[in-house]
Amino acid sequence: MNTRSRIRAGAAAVALALLAAGCTGSGSGSGVRGTPGAAGLRDPLFPRLGNGGYDVSHYALTLSYDPATGRLDGRAEITAKATQDLSAFNLDLAGLTVRGATVDGAPAAVNRAGDELTLRPHDEIEDGAEFRTTVSYGGLPQTITDSDGSEEGWLKTADGALALGEPTGSMAWFPGNHHPSDKAAYDITITVPSGVKALSNGVLTAEKQAPGGRTTSVWHVAEPMASYLAMLAIGRYDTSSTTSTAGAGGTIPVLTAADPEVAAETAALRARIPEILDWQKENFGPYPFAASGAVVERDDDVGYALETQTRPVFPASSFDTHTLVHELAHQWYGDSVSPASWKDIWLNEGFATYGEWLYAEDFEHTPAQKNFEKAFANDAAWAFPPAAPRTPEDLFAAPVYQRGAMVLHRIRQEVGDDTFFEILEGWPTKHRHANVTTEDFTTYVESVTGRDLSGLWDVWLYGDGKPDKPTD
Repeated sequence: MNTRSRIRAGAAAVALALLAAGCTGSGSGSGVRGTPGAAGLRDPLFPRLGNGGYDVSHYALTLSYDPATGRLDGRAEITAKATQDLSAFNLDLAGLTVRGATVDGAPAAVNRAGDELTLRPHDEIEDGAEFRTTVSYGGLPQTITDSDGSEEGWLKTADGALALGEPTGSMAWFPGNHHPSDKAAYDITITVPSGVKALSNGVLTAEKQAPGGRTTSVWHVAEPMASYLAMLAIGRYDTSSTTSTAGAGGTIPVLTAADPEVAAETAALRARIPEILDWQKENFGPYPFAASGAVVERDDDVGYALETQTRPVFPASSFDTHTLVHELAHQWYGDSVSPASWKDIWLNEGFATYGEWLYAEDFEHTPAQKNFEKAFANDAAWAFPPAAPRTPEDLFAAPVYQRGAMVLHRIRQEVGDDTFFEILEGWPTKHRHANVTTEDFTTYVESVTGRDLSGLWDVWLYGDGKPDKPTD
């Protein structure tokens, strides 16, 4: 996500609403003596977010939305592997009504406490076993409004809806394990009235007429994706298709869409996406996904840009070159290489911000050192260490972005350009489609450089307060 004036401080209230639904009982005829999976993953910033006891490999979401009524109906088929003997397990879902659930085809008991669903399968699940859960649900999906006034979850627009989910909003439109550490492949099938488009992540594999004057679109995401990066854009859009050669295997499709009110003014920059991806490939390595693109909305529909996987979303007023560079850089740093916990978010935002600095250096005659000095002079950047955000309110604060980028610039100053750019490309290559911690990063840098950089980490990554300004 790019820096914005309104920080979504209210994410804490959403996380605290994820109340655990305790569930115990004897096993069924399977003979397994399981225990319930945890109702939260104890994330340092969002302890109730996500669920334990299983790992999701695939979501198949079949959705129908009527913009006239605002009603969403869905069926989620979730394929997962148990990581313990399970007598019950939880899913995160906000607001919508569950009509029923099955596990491996057999009806499962469902209990609900707030945004936590507890499912008890007919037969307990053995550690290591793959199982498939189907949840049918529907209703009027929620917009989650944070205390600063910014919104996530399900956002109604003038002609449809927009679904965005960082950090917690994806639970507003489908049940799942909504923590970035549990990434999965996705197939998203969405049916809407004819004349309205429905866009999502990945590659469009089918588009066909459905009964009742409706259109069904099918989107496929083969690469692992954190749930907060899933998106839907439903409405009237002007679309444009082209290709890029930035992909690891060659040419990839690039699909952009813009609200008709802002399509003309954003067309030229949307057409530059292949060019920007080619430049980023030179610096970051091959593009890590099978598709790319962007969705540009009216400012009234969304108040911030977000790096939703393969197809980032922008309000028209923020659709400028630097923001586009930032959100596309996230496809490597944050989307492919994702944080193991929300406290590691500087690995997303610091790298994407430094991507902006590199673009300015290569195309705008502005050395990264100048942006470093500007960030260094910003007192807000020193409120806390980038690797140690203290509360959910810190998630999108200046230290995560600006001081995070300063950490990377200090590495560059210490090790020189050749080694630094080796790190810049090698990091997303080594951890492609994986989850990482800050410690993974510092270990990687020291392994590449062969140097002990603990002094740099102590001051710039973990240190409190503003250090002395380093010499050039």
